[in-house]
Amino acid sequence: MNKIIIKCLLIVAFLGVADIKAQNYFPQFNDSRIKVKNSTPIKAYAFDLSQVSLLESTFKTAMLADECYLAVIDPDRLLSGFRKNAGLEPKGKIYGGWEGDGLAGHSLGHYLSAISMQYASTKDPAVLAKVNYIIDELVACQKARKSGYLGAFGNEDKIWGELAKGNVKTGGFDLNGGWSPWYTVHKIMAGLLDAYFYTGNKKALSASIDLADWTQNIISKLNDELLQKMLFCEYGGMAETLVNLYAITGEKKYLDLSYKFYDKRILDPLAKQQDILPGKHSNTQIPKIIASARRHEITGDQNDQAIADFFWKTIVYHHSYATGGNSNYEYLSEPNKLNDKLTENTTETCNTYNMLKLTGHLFAENPSAELFDYYEKALYNHILASQNHDDGMMCYFVPLRMGGKKEYSDQFNTFTCCVGTGMENHVKYNESIYSRGDDGSLYVNLFIPSVLNWKERGLTLTQQTALPQGDQTTLTLKLTKASTFSIRVRKPKWSTETTIAVNGELQKITPDQTGYYVITRKWKNDDKISYVTPEKLYTEAMPDNTDRRAVFFGPVLLAGVLGTTEPDPIKGVPVFVSANKDPKEWLNVVDQSELKFHTKNIAQPQDVTMIPFYQTKNQFYSVYWDVFTPEKWAVQQKIYDEQKRKQKELEDKTLDVFRFGEMQPERDHNFTAAKESMGEEHGSKWRMAGEEGFIQFDVKVDPNAQNTIIASYWGMDNRGRNFDILVDNVNIATEDLNRYKESRFYEISYKIPLELSKGKTKVTVKLSPKAKNSAGPVYSIRVIKEK
Repeated sequence: MNKIIIKCLLIVAFLGVADIKAQNYFPQFNDSRIKVKNSTPIKAYAFDLSQVSLLESTFKTAMLADECYLAVIDPDRLLSGFRKNAGLEPKGKIYGGWEGDGLAGHSLGHYLSAISMQYASTKDPAVLAKVNYIIDELVACQKARKSGYLGAFGNEDKIWGELAKGNVKTGGFDLNGGWSPWYTVHKIMAGLLDAYFYTGNKKALSASIDLADWTQNIISKLNDELLQKMLFCEYGGMAETLVNLYAITGEKKYLDLSYKFYDKRILDPLAKQQDILPGKHSNTQIPKIIASARRHEITGDQNDQAIADFFWKTIVYHHSYATGGNSNYEYLSEPNKLNDKLTENTTETCNTYNMLKLTGHLFAENPSAELFDYYEKALYNHILASQNHDDGMMCYFVPLRMGGKKEYSDQFNTFTCCVGTGMENHVKYNESIYSRGDDGSLYVNLFIPSVLNWKERGLTLTQQTALPQGDQTTLTLKLTKASTFSIRVRKPKWSTETTIAVNGELQKITPDQTGYYVITRKWKNDDKISYVTPEKLYTEAMPDNTDRRAVFFGPVLLAGVLGTTEPDPIKGVPVFVSANKDPKEWLNVVDQSELKFHTKNIAQPQDVTMIPFYQTKNQFYSVYWDVFTPEKWAVQQKIYDEQKRKQKELEDKTLDVFRFGEMQPERDHNFTAAKESMGEEHGSKWRMAGEEGFIQFDVKVDPNAQNTIIASYWGMDNRGRNFDILVDNVNIATEDLNRYKESRFYEISYKIPLELSKGKTKVTVKLSPKAKNSAGPVYSIRVIKEK
């Protein structure tokens, strides 16, 4: 047992906490907390948090690691900006990352949600005391401000004041000079509602109501045109939270207010089944659709239903990677165009957090195995894979670049949106394992070791499963008295020859139209369901490249581990060469208990070990593989040989090479700079100059030839990287690095005008940033002579 788990168990014992459980606002049966009943018939209800607990598994390991992280967060540091902006003395130093920037306050909302869910599961008084303390502090801030508002980011009074006057200046993430201010308001409101919903804290509900009333006052004078202009800026799940507030209070004004946050530009085309998502910021859109799904449950609005159904299918089947995640650099591309979108910045974790919420709402209305096939895929291969299970730290992006590596947050200095959602992700793995059917049946959706305590039926169901290391799942029933009802067990998409038995007797049944096996009988104490779901190796191709494939075993995506040294982005990642397309012919099982495989002499230039993607931590890896037949590989080898020939030709023409960040080369090239920074990535060091800074150096040239500078840049989301390139103080080019998006080195050429190098053996090169921009990062400079 590793040290982090021992530490977590000690914390659990100290706090008196058994298991952490959580859920979203999925409808519950006869929920007394909800005043407005659903207009849409609910077919599958969520169980209360206290009714499901996890047994030992990788999911529980991840849950315990997250619990450790939640335990070390200081509420006073998250509350710092709220107290300061309310004119009260802060009690702690503000955290780093976005908490020290324009989205200050959003993390408190996530944290409040997470610990409120924790209390709902455990009823632990220490956790409740923490929730109550945060609420009391927020109420004190609200009273000091006297407006109902709560906020922690800079210049907020001016931002909201301008909006209230009808002055709307907006961009994708900017509203009147503020960074997505409604996004932060949403997180705070959601945290307050969760505190009420899960702990019964009535002050939290009052504070959320006051914040909603403040919202109404701020936008009350905006006509529809101005509202739509305002909604061009990301606003999170404001509409969803207002719908939930309506459901809890019964006050229709909050339902009406939710429609004020209806973005016609996005939602109207989706209602008409039009995929207008290419080029759109993914996580800006998903919360809008969750609001539609939730509102349809409450009101039966058919427009909302059309939006939610079409969006889910479009994202899942046309915009998602093998992990179940979506987006590259946070944005969606053309449908089914993913082959060239494999970078360090694929699959923002917040996106999948929200997609699972949307999936849960759709399942409540129309249960189907299709929905939980996606849910399972994304849960195993993105959410579980987004955390370092040793220390609980989380990924913003889960990179899918071939030869990429995960980058994790730290405890206190990298608070981002995905740290916020991550606080919740890893404490709620049990939220959807089971559901209660409207007919009193029981849905078994996920195969995760757990115990369901269905008090109303007098049933305790224990699920023991070897998945994904084995294919056996056992459901054991403990009943206070015999009872007739149906148990519905999902047939996973990845398993074909499934068998299901009750007390050893094979059931001759097939899945119903929803994809679930339905067993209806009079259940007795100690009845046992044995479910076998044979796992096999299979591949999933890129939609736009059938020769680029990801390998799965059962529900689990496999990753090839490539060591701790970054491989060459093009030729350093092995390719698979095989005449056989069946992956079982590619891999040998090394250790079934760890799901470790090794390729069978098919990988070039060397074979690789493959493990579940969620187990990768600090090594480079690939989950996608280029697969060649021997004939195609012979052609590819010629392409590689041609690349080598061109590299040799380039070296023969080279006059000078300058690699940044190395002491002697920088001295040799008379390097000087101002407001510069330096780093190392992809096996090379880089330099960059900030606004009003510069990078300057000398390079050799041929006095009698055409000289060309070749600069090496790494393609990524390089916004704000616009700069001039000067030779002997003459501007020869202007560069914008945001043009280069693929995760690879770009070698960009700039010809030096002949008059600048004629008669000279060296020239001085200067990279000078444009206003409000930076120059670089640049990794190396090469100078070649041409005929």
